[in-house]
Order: sequence, then structure tokens, then C-alpha cells
Amino acid sequence: MKKLINKPEDVVKEELEGFAIAHPDLVKVHFGPDYVVRADAPVKGKVGVISGGGSGHEPMHGGYVGVGMLDAACPGAVFTSPTPDQMLEATKAVDGGAGVLHIVKNYTGDIMNFEMAAELARAEGIDVEAVVIDDDVAVQDSLYTAGRRGVGSTVLAEKVCGAAAEEGRSLQEVVAVCNKVKKFGRSMGMALTSCTVPHAGKPTFDLPEDEMEIGIGIHGEPGRTRMKIKTADEITEMLMDPIIKDIPFKAGDEVLLFVNGMGGTPPIELYIIFRKAVEIAEKAGLKVVRNLVGSYITSLEMAGCSITMLKMDDDLLKLWDAPVNTVGLRWGV
Repeated sequence: MKKLINKPEDVVKEELEGFAIAHPDLVKVHFGPDYVVRADAPVKGKVGVISGGGSGHEPMHGGYVGVGMLDAACPGAVFTSPTPDQMLEATKAVDGGAGVLHIVKNYTGDIMNFEMAAELARAEGIDVEAVVIDDDVAVQDSLYTAGRRGVGSTVLAEKVCGAAAEEGRSLQEVVAVCNKVKKFGRSMGMALTSCTVPHAGKPTFDLPEDEMEIGIGIHGEPGRTRMKIKTADEITEMLMDPIIKDIPFKAGDEVLLFVNGMGGTPPIELYIIFRKAVEIAEKAGLKVVRNLVGSYITSLEMAGCSITMLKMDDDLLKLWDAPVNTVGLRWGV
């Protein structure tokens, strides 16, 4: 295992320390329990938007804390759900009196711990709602889930829900925006290599040099199939076809196309995937009106990519274009 770390047990703590030192204008980092909040939290009268999950997926979620996106993020240990006390304290820290939305990826530990935190927060008088993102079309059930995994649509939901909250919309209105992303966003990923969790000290799974896995999850969960490596265009077709077939798209629909790197894939390769994905979308009669290309949900150093497509409407377009100022996303400011 070759990693730029000190001790495996100190990875998350030291990462958060560095994050806090680097970005004091955007965030505050609380330790014991660990959570990241925007520097001006709580914002009175604004719906708080929170997400969280295991570390190792940076910049998700801590990198999306700031104006126009998340109010707080809860980082668990690497690939491990954060605990209810983290989520409860983060919820209390961002409660501005208008309620709090929990955006939860569909993993069993995340759902269970977020539900427990929401119950505790409600007992303290905080209005909490939750939306579970389950956009991965690759498999119905996985090692960590009952139902589809939550992946790329999570970033898109965090952006548009954060913008809706920044506008001053009510909790129910922000929840409605999140449910729209849940309904009309679909994703699928693939891997060329495994990744190594620091505590494990060895690759999560074995993948021969000449093979790839289609439909893999962000923790290295098995996908649909393992096969010999194909060309970039062929891989893009394998990812795009199930997405297009799954969403109730029709010719003329406007979409946001998100090509995400898993941590070990450089931009030069992601743009090769993106150009083919646009071609496939256009052949299906879809109009790509917004895009995001880069490594926004990673799996440590895994080489591979995922594609997410979200059906857009005028309101989602407005919320996507709204100013955002975070470490991981920044425009319009």
C-alpha cells in the first residue's frame, strides 16, 4: 500500500484538520463528533441542507459545504457511515428555524443513522425531512443496500437543493426539489482498477490487468458484469444505454450530463467519455443543456468513471445556474 498518510487510524482526522486550515473563509470543522459546517452557520430563517457518508469520496460531501449548497456534512470513517451523534449535532448547528433537509444516499448504514438522528432532532423541536437518493441503474440490490445505490445524483441534489434553500424556499419546497432530482436522475459507473482502504491495506477487490467491471459501486461493490477492457466509446455506450432506457425520457427533453471520475482517472479520459456520451444522448433526441465533468464523487484512487443524467426543467436550470461558493463547486460569485 503506497499512500501519503501517517497512520491509517488518523487519516480522516488529519484530512479534516488540513481542510479546516485551508478553507476558513468557507467552513468550520467541529471535532468530537466530527462535522463540517458553512462558516456563517446557522443562517436564520433558511432551511438547512445536510448530507454525509463515509470518507474516501472527496470532494463529496465536505467539499460541497458553503453558500448555495450544503450547510453541513458529516464524514464517517473511510467507506463507513457517519454516526447518529454526528448527524444530530450537525443538524442542530445549522438549524436556522426553518427546518433541515437530510439528503441521504441509499446505503443501509446511512439510512439507519440518519433516521435515528432525525428522530432525536425532532424530539428537540427541529423540523427534519429526509430524501433518499437511489439513482444507480446497475443493480437492484447491492452489498450495502436494499434497492439501488445512491451515487452521482447526490451531488446534483445537493447543488439545486442548496440553491433553493438559499432563495428562502420552505422546507417542503426544498424537499420537492430534491424529490424531482431523485425521480429524474439516473447513474451508472465502471472501474478499471480497485482502490485500497487505508485500514485494510490491500485492494478491495481483484481485477486483472486486462479486465474491467461495469456497474460497480462507489465502495467497490460488484457490478453487472466483468469483461475484457473495451474502448472508451464502447464503455460509454454500455453506461449510457441503461440510463436512457431507465428514465422516462422522450425526444426533445433537456438534460444535465455529468461525467464523474472515480479518483484515478485523469480529465483527458473523462472528456473522451463525455464527447461520446453527448453524441449518444443527441442520437436519442435529448438536448444536453448543462454538464459537469470531473472527479466529484471519488472512491479513493480507483480508476474508472460514472455517468449521471438528470432530466431538467426551467426551475432546475435556474437552481443549477444559481451562485455557489464551496471548495468543490464554485461559480457565479
